[in-house]
Amino acid sequence: MKPSKLFSAFIMLVVIGCADAATYLNTERLSGQSFLNAFSWMAIPDPTEGRVDYVNQSTAQSSGLYSVSGDTVTLRADNKPFSIPVDRAESRSDCNRIIGTTNTVAIFDISHIPEGCGTWPAVCKSLRSPASTRVLKYSLGYGEIDIVEGINNRVPNQSTLHTNAGMYFTHDQISFRQTKGNDCNVYTTNNRGCGVLISDRNSFGPNFNNNGGGWSVLSFLFVDWVSNSTRYAVERSKTYVAIYFWGRNDSSVPVEVKSPRGSVDTSTWGTPAAHFPDTNCYFTSHLGPMHIIINLTFCGIWAGNVYSSCGCPSTCIDYVNNIPWEFTNAYFEFNSLNIYQ
Repeated sequence: MKPSKLFSAFIMLVVIGCADAATYLNTERLSGQSFLNAFSWMAIPDPTEGRVDYVNQSTAQSSGLYSVSGDTVTLRADNKPFSIPVDRAESRSDCNRIIGTTNTVAIFDISHIPEGCGTWPAVCKSLRSPASTRVLKYSLGYGEIDIVEGINNRVPNQSTLHTNAGMYFTHDQISFRQTKGNDCNVYTTNNRGCGVLISDRNSFGPNFNNNGGGWSVLSFLFVDWVSNSTRYAVERSKTYVAIYFWGRNDSSVPVEVKSPRGSVDTSTWGTPAAHFPDTNCYFTSHLGPMHIIINLTFCGIWAGNVYSSCGCPSTCIDYVNNIPWEFTNAYFEFNSLNIYQ
């Protein structure tokens, strides 16, 4: 996935703890400049083979690709015309904190997500991984969780797990939502993993932005890791990965999500938009400590390969090269990040 600077009011919550949901206390409040300072720029080759040039912070600043206004951080893709076709400049942001060891909740409030034909925005949890180590992260059991992801304005949002072999879900376990595969193994699914389409069509793209955004929450509940020599012994318990979404004007948004405070209690949040229970696998063997990555790319191995089927004009590469004004809305906008433990 590639970084982009377009956010629509989302809140992502990451909880890693033992057994059942509990109350978590706020340990960090990030917004505006403090939010920006918590992330690093990754000027690396695009692991998804997109039409993008990830730049460092100084280049992003001089090119006007990011800005801070009060509590709001905007991350934007380049939308200038080229005399000679080159990759579009973009900033890939990687949180300096490791999110997802134990008992952690991270809530993002996002007010805008990148939109447009050719775009592929994502907010995910993953190992810091240049292209050369992308496959290695799966083989080592780190995995990836895509909380917000989609392509070419196609709705709704798709939330997906990407892991090594041995992690899968039966349709009965996630049948309350439309699934996009139940085998999370990247090696047998050509990196598609196991995904769920969020039922709310305002969860992604122009619909999300026109609705004022919303809140998206990622919640993990894992058992503690117990070291045994060079391996880990894990007690099997009630564990899962759950993703929640509420539109900006949804009357059911929990007060503690809408207006972050000193603590959160995930047991009061109702039914998640996507739910992956630890029934056929041990999460701790497939999903290790990760960083939050904000990414926008153009075309690439997903958005580019299905471009024409999304009703987009021309070819993906030609469109990105020659219609730069269509990427005015290719940006993320973040209001805050609150971390709880």
